[in-house]
Amino acid sequence: MTTILSIQSSVAYGHVGNSAATFPLMRLGVEVWPVLTVHFSNHTGYGAWRGPLLAAGDVADVILGIDEREVLHRVDAVLSGYLGTKEVGAEVLRAVELVKQRNPNAIYCCDPVIGDVGRGVFVRPGIPEFMRDSVVPAAQIVTPNHFELDFLTGRHSETVEEIVEAADELRSKGPELVLVTSAVAQADSLTMLAVSSAGAWQVTTPLLDRTFTGSGDLTAAMFLANYLETRDPGLAVGRTADVVYSVLKATADAESSELLLVRAQDQIVNPTYHFDVQRLR
Repeated sequence: MTTILSIQSSVAYGHVGNSAATFPLMRLGVEVWPVLTVHFSNHTGYGAWRGPLLAAGDVADVILGIDEREVLHRVDAVLSGYLGTKEVGAEVLRAVELVKQRNPNAIYCCDPVIGDVGRGVFVRPGIPEFMRDSVVPAAQIVTPNHFELDFLTGRHSETVEEIVEAADELRSKGPELVLVTSAVAQADSLTMLAVSSAGAWQVTTPLLDRTFTGSGDLTAAMFLANYLETRDPGLAVGRTADVVYSVLKATADAESSELLLVRAQDQIVNPTYHFDVQRLR
């Protein structure tokens, strides 16, 4: 059974971070060990929230406790998202190193949460640079959105060709595989691209009329699970696009302000919508 150690934020109400990743991964049959970096009442997009930002030492203690059970060798991948502070980020990197000591075949998938188109940077000062300089080079898979890809590479990409070039530049910094989770290359559609040394693949889905907080967290989790199962970036990006669009469409149709992960859970294992995967090289 695939096992993922997921180090991310958590909210009581709604679905972002581990609250967007854990249940969908489990619905796919993946064992998930969630480690929380924050525990907020709701996501910060509401403008007000309550709850603790966990100290780096607390995160380290949880990981140490897992290691004391002598089970980290079972972990196939570490997944990280919103970090909160650089100190927590440093603990994530130490956790990755520890997991790889216990299982040399384990991989690290980093969702480099920094910001988004229209919102700009929404994490604390210093986090974007820490992601770029320390976290991304340690990862085997990174899953930036279009805004984050441009920040991490210092580029301004618009066309699919430019996005692939930026993904290749990001790979040159360390990661083996880059998933660009949401690139707007055309006015009426959204493109998801997977780029590795083996090739580049894109899936284009209709552009819905609203954005969904937590969709990037869901996308990273679904891609990692499918990649661990298939080791095929093209197949993984196709499956991911089908699931994510199907869940987002169900959420939009219900006019929900939060992802309908429970109500639309069948879309995770049997998505309604399917899209062609185009190989670019």
